[in-house]
Amino acid sequence: MKLLILGGTRFVGRHLVTAALARNHEITLFNRGNHPSADLTNVETIYGDRDSDLAKLQGRRWDAVVDTCGYLPRTVRASAEILSHSVDAYVFISSQSVYVDVSVPGVDESAPVKLLTSEQLNQANAIDSSGQASAATYGAMYGGLKALCEQSVEEVLPNRVLIIRPGLIVGPHDYTDRFTYWVVRVARGGEVLVPAPPDRHVQFIDVRDLAEWIVRMIERKQTGVYNANSLPYDLTMKSVLEECKNVSASDASFTWASEEFLLREKVAPWSEMPLWLPEEAAPHLRGFMFINCDKAVAAGLSFRPLSDTIRDTLTWRQTNHLNEELKAGIERDREQGLLRKWHETH
Repeated sequence: MKLLILGGTRFVGRHLVTAALARNHEITLFNRGNHPSADLTNVETIYGDRDSDLAKLQGRRWDAVVDTCGYLPRTVRASAEILSHSVDAYVFISSQSVYVDVSVPGVDESAPVKLLTSEQLNQANAIDSSGQASAATYGAMYGGLKALCEQSVEEVLPNRVLIIRPGLIVGPHDYTDRFTYWVVRVARGGEVLVPAPPDRHVQFIDVRDLAEWIVRMIERKQTGVYNANSLPYDLTMKSVLEECKNVSASDASFTWASEEFLLREKVAPWSEMPLWLPEEAAPHLRGFMFINCDKAVAAGLSFRPLSDTIRDTLTWRQTNHLNEELKAGIERDREQGLLRKWHETH
């Protein structure tokens, strides 16, 4: 097949390229060139900004386009319109953040998605124009924007759209470091501050499992909406951390601090303490780590061993970014101070 990938050099996109090339497909990338990658070879790149340079894609033909970086509905609609006669299928990488209610486990693809207020739509249009938004503004609208992007693509190319809604995506080249923090921190060894309880369930997907499955879905000309995540109830915080310890052969020991303590000390969920969503403080997210992915599994989504994900993530980090600060996770001195506080009171 001939595949066009919008984006394609950072994380999900680069793994899609790898997976597609491994199956002998021909790849064209369209991006601004802001994140060049020397190891992405045998691909054509058309340089341009999707806000102003989409005309560069006219007059070409691809079997499918994969949109890895669509966030703003107006921009996504413009991409779909200009490619509507150039591709057979449009694959949109969305997010499970589109769902209105994830307060209970088992949310599937039929669940209602978020809407934006007229005020938020005006803010989104301002983002479209300026390309700038505060993290708080953007974060509050993220799920609604993604839902509107999905709607826009389906309106332009009805019955020709494959929408993928992943949860937390992990693995080599993850520039958020949300999963990588635990891999690196446990490998460093010593006493590790972790969020109780140990049997807290977590859910994420290896980027390579996601990418390889998406390529197979495109080959089979599949359309529709699919959640893409690991199986709910399959992983716990303890099982993930213990596997990190086994893989790195570290001497790490785990101190399970209570939710009450972490919140009192203003430890930021998800950023300072990745994978942690406090149940009492965030009851609206109690089902976020229990998204139903039966439809994707029935369509061939499979999962490599957790040890492979951990080992490859650690190797990538140590090989390419050994001395760089992690973008997520708790700072070392703060962790030590919190551990001392915990032991003083428990």
